[in-house]
Amino acid sequence: MGLSVHLLLILGACALDALLGDPVYRLHPIRVLGAWTLCCERWLFAVGLNGYLGGVLLWLATVAGALGSWWLVHAALALLHPWLAMGWDLFIAYSLLCARDLLTQGWRVLAALDDLPLARAELQRLVSRDTETLPPAGVVRATIESLSENLTDGVLTPLWALCLFGLPGLILVKVVSNLDSMVGYKNARYARFGWAGARSDDLVHWLPARLSVPLIRLAAALLRLHSRLVFPTALRYHALLPSPNSGWSEAAFAGALRVRLVGPIWHQGHLVNAVFMGDPDWPAELGADDLRRALQLVLAACLIALLAGLVLAPLRSLMPW
Repeated sequence: MGLSVHLLLILGACALDALLGDPVYRLHPIRVLGAWTLCCERWLFAVGLNGYLGGVLLWLATVAGALGSWWLVHAALALLHPWLAMGWDLFIAYSLLCARDLLTQGWRVLAALDDLPLARAELQRLVSRDTETLPPAGVVRATIESLSENLTDGVLTPLWALCLFGLPGLILVKVVSNLDSMVGYKNARYARFGWAGARSDDLVHWLPARLSVPLIRLAAALLRLHSRLVFPTALRYHALLPSPNSGWSEAAFAGALRVRLVGPIWHQGHLVNAVFMGDPDWPAELGADDLRRALQLVLAACLIALLAGLVLAPLRSLMPW
């Protein structure tokens, strides 16, 4: 793939995502991938491969299935006309990017803040924690935390993977993220079986999570937020969360907005966290203005990430595929 075609793929996919958002239909690539993953999981458990080896085989089966399916369709269409293959690639890339959906869901919570039950229901689309008893400030904090975490997982890593490694890189990242969301749990069923999915997810997001900090600092500076607090807050508070990656962008957002995040988190009726992220004299009773600033920060960070990806895109020519 030449550089001009590669750049066209990136810009076209991002433009479609910005204009249309994530397409919703039964055979969406992520839904198909989820069904294939579940089918493989059931078969592996049925034959007794429910430990580490089974998890590795699941990883290989899902990666091979996703990449193989994309390539077979691409190759078949290329025999008919190169632009048909390009259209297929553009459709898949667009379907796997989700910056607009992330912002849209955040705006839905913001618009619903005057109706607390509705705001909690909109928040539930973003988080897995208990939301039924969250006060307004808790809804805002949880929304900002989800926006900042998903900035890395849902925007930076997929976008930069597409820019640097082409569509195969984007597909691999989405497969790994999907695996982590389905089997990456530390419970009796998945503690060993989900290890490969969870660790590979940590690996692919490791560098983008840390690069998110200077990205957020630049975005905060452009928006005239508290950019000088971003680095010290990220360094001091990133380890507060158990994930090796999500704490970086969340702490960076706390510094950029000069607010306290996290705090009491309940999951399935159990208190799993009570510690705040951010200096004690920063506000934790957050409102609509704080969420609005966070959404602006996400948008600015996404645009900067796209510019950075376009600058790095020529390195794609060094890849063997």
